[in-house]
Amino acid sequence: MKDICLKHLPTFFRTTNPDDTLFNICMETTEAADRASAVVLLTFDALEKDVLEALSSSLSPPVYTIGPLQLLLNQIPENPLESIGYNFLKEETECLQWLNSKAPNSVIYVNFGSKAVLTVAQLLEFGWGLANTKLPFFWVIRPDLVVGKSPVLPPEFEAETKDRGLIASWCPQEQVLSHPTVGGFLTHSGWNSTIESLTAGVPMLCWPFFADQQTNSYYTCSKWGIGMEINNDVKRGDVEKLVNELMKGEKCKKMKSKVLEWKKLAEEATAPHGSSSINLDNLVNQVLLRQR
Repeated sequence: MKDICLKHLPTFFRTTNPDDTLFNICMETTEAADRASAVVLLTFDALEKDVLEALSSSLSPPVYTIGPLQLLLNQIPENPLESIGYNFLKEETECLQWLNSKAPNSVIYVNFGSKAVLTVAQLLEFGWGLANTKLPFFWVIRPDLVVGKSPVLPPEFEAETKDRGLIASWCPQEQVLSHPTVGGFLTHSGWNSTIESLTAGVPMLCWPFFADQQTNSYYTCSKWGIGMEINNDVKRGDVEKLVNELMKGEKCKKMKSKVLEWKKLAEEATAPHGSSSINLDNLVNQVLLRQR
């Protein structure tokens, strides 16, 4: 990974304690990969070419890239598993009607995923930063988003944003990101969110929390050119400035153009003869052969 720095590595690796539990789980998993029958990654070849070439040359088992999964799922005319779903929380679909009432590329979508948490102070800084942009926003606030407390915003915030802000506890994220009115995504840089935003052609403002999110944010901003990173010590002035830049600044046009290029490459990878489609077929065939 060229030019990678310590601060960009996953948080589990940044420890001086050799007995750290999460570090040792990562080490054991990495060592076990070489004994696997195959390594399956939710990415696509064009997105991480250098890393994938390094993995393929250093690992004994074959490496199969089979992403983005959502684009492969979209090719199934009648998905037999659709009724089951694959979300931790109940999706609130009312947001889609609200989005229908907004102008194209005007809404900033905010979601910190299913695991990241904020302090009360951080919640307020993000909230007032969004309010001060005067832009329409859709913000997913889970019931457990704030550490040890209910995520409650003050009445003054609600009064300031009532005509241009919408808050929900969860949503169908792929549909939201693909909605034509969504122009930017303020995200914790989880891998699923990163890939879903790229696939939808939506540039990102990244606030990585833990695990692999710092690495994902680094690639999003520095390697792929489709995002900007906000300081961990979040301040409302920075939120306001960076959201405005993401949605309508000079960098906005460049990031939008670049993310649409990546979106096209993702679609090519999952087309019938694309790399991810071929890899998925090869993976299935390998599994079937082992069962015979």
